[in-house]
Amino acid sequence: MDNCRVTFLPHDRVITVPEGESLLRAALEAGVHINASCGGEGVCGKCRILVEKGGVEGGISERLDKDDIEKGYRLACLTKVSGDVTVRIPLESSVDKSVMLTQVTPRRTAKIQHPDFESLKEKGLFIPPVEKVYLELPPPDPQNNMPDVTRLIEFLKVQANEHKLELTLPVIRKLPGVLRENDFKLTLTLVRPVRDDGKTLILDIQGGDVKDENYGVALDIGTTTIYGQLINLTTGECLAEAGDFNGQISYGEDVITRLIYAEKPGGLDKLQEVVVATINSVLKRIVTKSGIDPDFVSTITFSGNTTMTQLFLSVDPRNIRRAPYVPTATLYPPFRAATVGIELNDHVIALVYPQVSSFVGGDIVAGVMGSGMYRNEELTLFLDIGTNAELVVGNKDWLACTACSAGPAFEGGGIEFGMRAAKGAIEDFSIDPVTYEPMIFTIGDVSPKGICGSGLITMTAVMFEMGVINNRGKFNRDLDTPRIRKRNDVWEYVLAWKDRTQIDRDIALTEPDIDNLIRAKGAIYSGCLTLLEEVGLTMDMVEHIILAGGFGSYIDLEKAMTIGLLPEIDPDCVTFIGNGSLMGARMSSLTNRIRKDVVEVTKKMTNFELSETPSYMDNYVAAMFLPHTEIEKFPKLKKRMEERKKRL
Repeated sequence: MDNCRVTFLPHDRVITVPEGESLLRAALEAGVHINASCGGEGVCGKCRILVEKGGVEGGISERLDKDDIEKGYRLACLTKVSGDVTVRIPLESSVDKSVMLTQVTPRRTAKIQHPDFESLKEKGLFIPPVEKVYLELPPPDPQNNMPDVTRLIEFLKVQANEHKLELTLPVIRKLPGVLRENDFKLTLTLVRPVRDDGKTLILDIQGGDVKDENYGVALDIGTTTIYGQLINLTTGECLAEAGDFNGQISYGEDVITRLIYAEKPGGLDKLQEVVVATINSVLKRIVTKSGIDPDFVSTITFSGNTTMTQLFLSVDPRNIRRAPYVPTATLYPPFRAATVGIELNDHVIALVYPQVSSFVGGDIVAGVMGSGMYRNEELTLFLDIGTNAELVVGNKDWLACTACSAGPAFEGGGIEFGMRAAKGAIEDFSIDPVTYEPMIFTIGDVSPKGICGSGLITMTAVMFEMGVINNRGKFNRDLDTPRIRKRNDVWEYVLAWKDRTQIDRDIALTEPDIDNLIRAKGAIYSGCLTLLEEVGLTMDMVEHIILAGGFGSYIDLEKAMTIGLLPEIDPDCVTFIGNGSLMGARMSSLTNRIRKDVVEVTKKMTNFELSETPSYMDNYVAAMFLPHTEIEKFPKLKKRMEERKKRL
């Protein structure tokens, strides 16, 4: 797909977008406001633009009369870019140039970082922990009648340079039949030791040459969802992936509720049973989608937070939520997956990512490993943002970590019209600098029915920078617009009138909504600041930020910095790794070096409990403003706001 240049007049903004992108979304990316209150569905008719030259497709609507269409007018939300194009925004063309400059910065999202398996190979790190070796053994005769096990071991010593070997009883039982049914030609599945002085385990034997049929599963056990990938352990290719909601949701949305349920009679067994059922359902789907023989799955790697790990393994988690917050274990030995109810063959070995503390679990360790931050020189801040936010700071020499409770605002909780990121959720927003009319985008380009977390961040940032709300999140009641109103003693801004929504109600952003967001972002920013202070550093020393979790891919970085969720840093220095937990599990399935490194990494991850750190509450109180009580911590925003005041 070709890229196309789009020029917006009279703003003189130029942006490059993929062919087929809508002009409305291109305008948003460029920081150009176009009135659009229906979410991009094409029914409000407010996003009129004039195509002056270049290639576009579509955009014609009954909302435009014949004369308008002949002149080149189109609806931006329905118009697709098919080549380089120049468009004019009619409403803005009559507005003073200085007012147009008050629009907020163009949209910037984090660069996506994919797992770099080729780099692993180049650096000699691609050493599969479970691999297959094909052998052709000499059959016994009167002069060479040593036992089958001895024959196998002696041959491995000579032909494969394997000297420290260990067999299990099931393999010994299987060996004589496999040898004789396959003319003494067989494939061994070997589990390599993590330590150099360890033994290689012969995990399974199969007849014939099936050394290339070697597969593993990487699985992230999340509080809300469970995701799995089926991987070719020879090539590193992901053959299939699938996800599902964690069955434990029925027993509590959050970890604390589940910890309480686990203490009830039979509670722990029930929670273990339902999470294993979800895992088995995901496994069945990815095996079916890949088309492989499940007999060739050799290993499964799990990662999850500390609570999810203990519930999965049926380990009593009661002390996780009680001071001094002690998990039962942070390291778990490899075990046969079938022993915990996983529906894979008996020989499949399971590996579990280690944890650091009660609230910094294996999912975060997996993200640190998968992102490679533990091997880099630059000072990096790792953030996994959700209801609970986990933070890691450091580089190849040292690492420090902590966790804080952000609340559900980023997932739509505690917001009157909040919802998870789904079709109809308002995900992006801009505002007219003169009329204060909105430009909204929904997931799926349909009529709106709520607000998701990324949309909430963007709305708050735009309204703050445009003077619609102050640094306490209170609306400017002097503005001449019907969208700011008082309803049920609460001030709000109407995003969409009810005849443009799916719920037959006005959708609005309220002051309590903004207050909940400020509390959430304040918890995260103060957590980052406190963690850095505890190791003698400041925010301006951070060279790189890594965002993990599904939320990170949708955050507009400039807007996140505007509200004080993230420290001001060049957006090019922010990367997004997606599901870091799953990435780390996949990489551990492919390389023994990661499994070896992870033990050392967890040892050097110093954990700080924010509840035991006096400065945290002071930092939290200071962060309860937009963006912060100390605007000097955000110099770029300060400069933009000062320039805006001069223009007004």
